[in-house]
Amino acid sequence: MRQGVRFLFGEDWREIAGGDPTMTALDWIRLVERRSGTKEGCAEGDCGACTILVGAPHGAAMRYAPVDACIRPLATLDGCHVLTVEHLRGADGGAHAVQRAMVETHATQCGFCTPGFVMSLAALWLENPAPDDAAIEEALQGNLCRCTGYAPILEAGRRMGPSGDADRAAFTPMAARAAQRLAGAAQESFCFGAEGRMLYAPASLDELDALCAAHPGATLFAGATDVGLWITKRLDRPETLIWLGRLAALRAIDESPQALTLGAAVTYAEARPALARLAPALDSLIARIGGAQVRAMGTIGGNIANGSPIGDMPPALIALDARLTLRGARGRRTIALEDFFLAYGRQGRAAGEFVESVTIPAPGPNDLLRVWKISKRRDEDISSLCAAFRLTR
Repeated sequence: MRQGVRFLFGEDWREIAGGDPTMTALDWIRLVERRSGTKEGCAEGDCGACTILVGAPHGAAMRYAPVDACIRPLATLDGCHVLTVEHLRGADGGAHAVQRAMVETHATQCGFCTPGFVMSLAALWLENPAPDDAAIEEALQGNLCRCTGYAPILEAGRRMGPSGDADRAAFTPMAARAAQRLAGAAQESFCFGAEGRMLYAPASLDELDALCAAHPGATLFAGATDVGLWITKRLDRPETLIWLGRLAALRAIDESPQALTLGAAVTYAEARPALARLAPALDSLIARIGGAQVRAMGTIGGNIANGSPIGDMPPALIALDARLTLRGARGRRTIALEDFFLAYGRQGRAAGEFVESVTIPAPGPNDLLRVWKISKRRDEDISSLCAAFRLTR
């Protein structure tokens, strides 16, 4: 197992031999690299002021997603291409199309949240050069402006596409160079830590089984949208962390006419298209879970395994008769998702077991699924109530 983490920071290679396994990407960016453009607003993944772009190889190309650096452990950037607002620039070396649009529309007031809005719009710009208002609003769900300056920011989102062709042409070869340099790095297992505290990132299920057996009290996590809060808010410092994001077997999506099976480490963003095809009501539900940053990090399996009472996916999956596959030293077993939740904060997972996948049967032609989420604000808020109903007519 390789020691230390390696990733691209802009176009520069970073190799970090060891350190605090709970250090966040935000703290490293600000305190070590001294890049102060990435802000800390909430330290819990709500405000988006710390938004960065994280790219991962997909074949010969790169796929970038906005993530909240404040709750993302530094070690989970291994094998990735990391971009902060300081790395964003136009083809001429000056302001990027998104930055130019923000200036032209006066889309900043106090300016504290501005870098986060820029990076969220840049993520949208990479995926969709001509977004409509609905796409812009959804891309900005995870960013909060305390000065209430949303109208000019939305206008900037409308303007960024038409003037960005040259910038896109300049960005493409940088992404290609990143994909070439990172090829293979994201398949290696590694560990990272110091002074007896360690984060392990296994690359195979057999390695994970061995680690769970050797460290029965370890904290397993994938997206860290909950564990990140334990670190930043409760100031937890687990001795042993096991990151599941390196396991290709847990990131598989298997669609068939009979069912959809999602590996436990599949993120909301990755699962959303398949879940929408299975039941359109799930698409509108996922659109209201966190913001784009949280959906790019948080996983379906993590939401289930953590068993949070404010988790929004389990009610809908239970209504669809989803089944859970658990894996441990004694092998696999499958249970109904409904039977996994025993009581408040207690799940039916034996010591050394982990959630491997969830299988959701396809609704029948006479089935109707509806999901309602009630919260104090529409976007990026926890549920006061989330209810799911499946009717068979």
